[in-house]
Amino acid sequence: MSFPQNPPHPDRPVSDGRRDPLIQAHGLTKIYKSKSGPVHALDGLDIGVPQGTVTALLGPNGAGKTTAVKVLTTLIRPNAGTASIDGIDVAARPKEVRRIIGVSGQYAAVDENLTGIENLRMVGKLYHLPTQKARSRAAELIDQFELSDAGNRPVKGYSGGMRRRLDLAGALVNEPRVLFLDEPTTGLDPRSRLALWDVIKSLVSGGTTLLLTTQYLEEADQLADTVAVIDGGKVIAEGTSDQLKARIGGHRVAVALVEGFDAGVAREVLARHGDGEVQTASDGRTLEVAVTEGPSALQQVLRDLESAGIELHDAGIRRPTLDDVFLKLTGHVAEEEKDDAEKAKASR
Repeated sequence: MSFPQNPPHPDRPVSDGRRDPLIQAHGLTKIYKSKSGPVHALDGLDIGVPQGTVTALLGPNGAGKTTAVKVLTTLIRPNAGTASIDGIDVAARPKEVRRIIGVSGQYAAVDENLTGIENLRMVGKLYHLPTQKARSRAAELIDQFELSDAGNRPVKGYSGGMRRRLDLAGALVNEPRVLFLDEPTTGLDPRSRLALWDVIKSLVSGGTTLLLTTQYLEEADQLADTVAVIDGGKVIAEGTSDQLKARIGGHRVAVALVEGFDAGVAREVLARHGDGEVQTASDGRTLEVAVTEGPSALQQVLRDLESAGIELHDAGIRRPTLDDVFLKLTGHVAEEEKDDAEKAKASR
C-alpha cells in the first residue's frame, strides 16, 4: 500500500521539517464544570510535533488525550493557552486549520447505510471539492486502503477493521499535511491492528505529520518518533520509547513460586539483582522487579533461587507495560475511564 507525498502548504515556505514544530501547543487548559467542582481535563499541556514525524500521546482514558485532540482540531476551545497548526492559530482561524488537517476519532465516523465509495464522496463534498475531484479521490482511497472489493457495499456489512480503514481514508480525502488519530486501533483484533499500523506507517513515510493518542505502549513503540506521557491533563514525561522504558527499567524479571512461604527469600533475591521495589501479586506467590539487563539478571535470579532450594512454577522476562510506566512516573496505575467530557458529565 503506497501513498503520494504530501505537497507543501501553498501559503508557507518549505522547511527541512525538523526545526519548527508543525503542531504546537503551550499551556493548554480546559476545564469542565461538575457538581463536585471543576474538572481540569487539560492542565497546562505543552506539546510540539515536527513536520514529517509522529508523536504519540500515551495515557489512560481520562488523562486528557482526547481533549487535547479536540482543541487542536478546533472542535472545542481551551480556557487558556495557545495552539497552532503550521503557524495558524486554531482558536483564531479555525476554518483555515480545518482545510489542512485530517481527523480520525476513537469510533469510525461512517454512515452505515451508504457504501464505502459513497461515504468518501460525501466527505469530499463536505470539504467543497468539485464533484469530479470528490469522485476520483474516493476511488483512489478505496483502492489504497484495499477496500476495492467492498467499495460498493453498504458499510453496515463491514468488519471493525474495514470500518476503521474507511474512517482513516475519510480523514485523508482533503490530502492533509497534518493528521490526528485518536486511539485508532481501540477495539480491533490483533490482525486488524497490525494492518492499520502498516497503513499509518505508509502515510508517515509519505510525509504526513501525525499526532496519535493511544493507551497501548506497544502501539507507541511501533509508530512514534516521540512519546509524551499524559496524566492529569499535562505531559509528565517525554522522549523516545526506549528512553521512557529506560526510566522504568528496560525489562522486568518475574517469578511464580510453588510455595507462598518462599516469598520472603525470593523477594530478597529479586531485590539483590533488580532496580527498585519488588512487586508482589495478590496471590502472594508471583513476584517481579525491574532490571537493567534482562537475560543476565534472569540467569542470576534463577541461580540464586535454585541455591536457596526454592521451587518455581514459572520464570521469565517481560517488557514494561502502560501500568508500569504510570506506576513509576505517577505512583498510581492507569485507570480505565471515559473521555474527559464524559467524565465531567458523569459527575453532574
